[in-house]
Amino acid sequence: MRTFTSLLGLFLSITPLAAQPFDLSFLATRPEASDFRETTSYLEVQAFLDVLETTSDRMHLTTLGYTMQGRPLPLAVFGDVSGPEPEAVRASGRTRVLLLATIHGGEVAGKEATLMLLRALAAGRHADWADSLVLLAVPVFNADGNEAVSLVNRPRQHGPVGGVGQRPNSQGLDLNRDHVKVDSPEVRSLLLALEAYDPHVLIDLHTTNGTAHAYHLTYAPPLHPSTDSTLVAWLRTAWLPEVSRAVEDRYGWATYYYGNTPEPGSDRPMGWYTFDHRPRFSTNYVGLRNRFGILVEAYAYAPFEERILATLYVLEELLAQARDHAGRLRALTEAADAQDLVGAQLALRARHARSADPVEILLGEVVPEVNPYSGREMVRRTDARRPTMLYEYGTFTPTETATVPAAYFVPPELKEVIARLHAHGVKTVPIPAARTQHVERFRIDSVQVAETAYQGRHLHTYYGGYEPAEVELPAGTRMVPMDQPLARLAFTLLEPRSDDGFAAWGLVGTAAGGAAFYPILRGDGF
Repeated sequence: MRTFTSLLGLFLSITPLAAQPFDLSFLATRPEASDFRETTSYLEVQAFLDVLETTSDRMHLTTLGYTMQGRPLPLAVFGDVSGPEPEAVRASGRTRVLLLATIHGGEVAGKEATLMLLRALAAGRHADWADSLVLLAVPVFNADGNEAVSLVNRPRQHGPVGGVGQRPNSQGLDLNRDHVKVDSPEVRSLLLALEAYDPHVLIDLHTTNGTAHAYHLTYAPPLHPSTDSTLVAWLRTAWLPEVSRAVEDRYGWATYYYGNTPEPGSDRPMGWYTFDHRPRFSTNYVGLRNRFGILVEAYAYAPFEERILATLYVLEELLAQARDHAGRLRALTEAADAQDLVGAQLALRARHARSADPVEILLGEVVPEVNPYSGREMVRRTDARRPTMLYEYGTFTPTETATVPAAYFVPPELKEVIARLHAHGVKTVPIPAARTQHVERFRIDSVQVAETAYQGRHLHTYYGGYEPAEVELPAGTRMVPMDQPLARLAFTLLEPRSDDGFAAWGLVGTAAGGAAFYPILRGDGF
């Protein structure tokens, strides 16, 4: 490590808590200490957080879980709580907000902004937030990827010129495509935390490249059309617009919903397109858990310092709004949990929906520059703003739906499915003895299996339809009752035609065995 380590040791050895509790002027992040040429290492993150815990009785450190290479993932808990344990945090009764940064090891602005925000909190700023909120912060979620620093990772991104980590984890997996199949220890660790702490809000901090636009930062709510509509409505009509207004008023920087225009040669009509609706992505996933998900994307072509500040400014406004409406956020999530979805129609598959009218999108311009150390081209945004009227493809509409049953029945031999249901926190009930049950079973007409692996698995598409049957459920079958808070998620995971469920990821076996019927059944509970 660099000189930061010796500074930390000196501070911890000579500075008692009461002597200098809020003076953190000496404490700099690696970008601040290097004129924004470098990013903070994993060990520096740990050391930085150690100082904050020592200086503030509201700051508590624990571990979220572990990476594939065995690195503990630091979790900072800030608030009026007795400790970082889930029991203490939930007993506070306050609104819980989880910040997740560096899910991609090369997208580091969120990590630095999170450290700067935690430093400000430890120094006594925003003290009133603790009256309503408990903040859970994971600055370096993909810690293995963070440490794989190279000057050629994300080469067109405008700095840091000293290099950044890699996008995947050490398994080669994109952690922001793993929230359904949970093949990584990092996402398994996150799911354990979601179950234990039950945050009302997850804010996932990224960096995006793509279309040249004039926004310093873009954002998105959960996009899956089965998400509770009241949660999405609050984000779209109140929370996110207010954040944009505040950032524009205070700093003169424009922010807007995430999007890109079509690539040259695309058959898509011209427009402003958001990303994918599927729950493999973190914020879409938590939406199906009846929680607020907010994607935050700093603009890769803004200089590194500006990316960090844009992320920090938006975080401050998001949290100020969460403080102002903390009770409402809790009430909305509780109401979503209490809904009875049995008999409702939910989406299996979806497509982009076009806005009724064109909207103003601020397109921009970029200029090429050269990283002085790698000699490779990087791209810098200019201050140009080109207001352009475009149709917005920022939401999704179902192309196929199904009725939510009273229960699903998972046969005992599907051990991978049962284990993953438990990892997701979905309630299951074991059937102790064999019994005959009236069910619906999905007759398989065909299964298309992708020739090329994606994220370590070959994606499956099932074709067929349901028909009634009387079957004997063997002892050990797991019933999944759908009168539970995670019914939206369970439906999406278990339906054979779901475009991002267990069947899609090949976890239910391949049609591969030539089976006539999908093995997971649906019907009335008992």
